[in-house]
Amino acid sequence: MDDRQFRNAMGKFATGVNVITTEVDGDIHGMTANAFMSVSLDPKLVVISIGENASMLEKVRKSKKYAINILSQSQKELSMIFAGQIKEDRNVSFESLADLPVIKEANTQISCEVVNEYVEGDHTLFIGKVIDLKLQECSDPLLFYKGKYTSLEKTEEAVM
Repeated sequence: MDDRQFRNAMGKFATGVNVITTEVDGDIHGMTANAFMSVSLDPKLVVISIGENASMLEKVRKSKKYAINILSQSQKELSMIFAGQIKEDRNVSFESLADLPVIKEANTQISCEVVNEYVEGDHTLFIGKVIDLKLQECSDPLLFYKGKYTSLEKTEEAVM
């Protein structure tokens, strides 16, 4: 199988969209990702996956901490900013959770300390111990499916 066929197959798994953030030497860094999952309830652990060519890789290695910002449907533009799809400067509002920058009004904010790091193929997996989290009032999540942003309404219509 070729790389495109593999990517297409993986794209058929609908995911939420999040922005990973960290802070190094007083500068806030972020990247859009969908490679995130919970690992353990006791202790509370999550994992993120960062590609070997992503500038964020060394930022998380250096800071040894990261935050996951699970985006709502209304935050598509933020996803596009941190994915590099919007090039012009935009103002992004951050707040702090356990001394980490988090995106204001994200559906969920999770602050983590890196407890393990594993290089697998062309990505590094960072296991994070959850230090704190904050939940917003529930609004629909931003979803990604078949290489495009989508919503619960579109997904439900396709099922019916």
